[in-house]
Amino acid sequence: MKPGTKLKSAVCDTEVMVIRGTDGVVECGGAPMVEEKTTEGGSVDAAFSSGTQMGKRYVDEAGTVELLCVKPGQGSLSLGGLALTIKEAKSLPSSD
Repeated sequence: MKPGTKLKSAVCDTEVMVIRGTDGVVECGGAPMVEEKTTEGGSVDAAFSSGTQMGKRYVDEAGTVELLCVKPGQGSLSLGGLALTIKEAKSLPSSD
């Protein structure tokens, strides 16, 4: 995955942009994401149905993958079967 690549879910409306990538298959709703959406569709796997939030960045535990959600949907993001989590905002230094 190259930074700037847009990926679309095959089973819901979710769309993401790759900010930082690695060699791996990003999934949404339990199905691999694609660059060009087909009309085949499918259904969201119940284990990956917590949804995505627009404008949030999703990362893996190691921090090797970072995705920006540009269109929300019903499926949740995963990489190799492991769920991605929302990246926490960095705290600003105090201004004493």
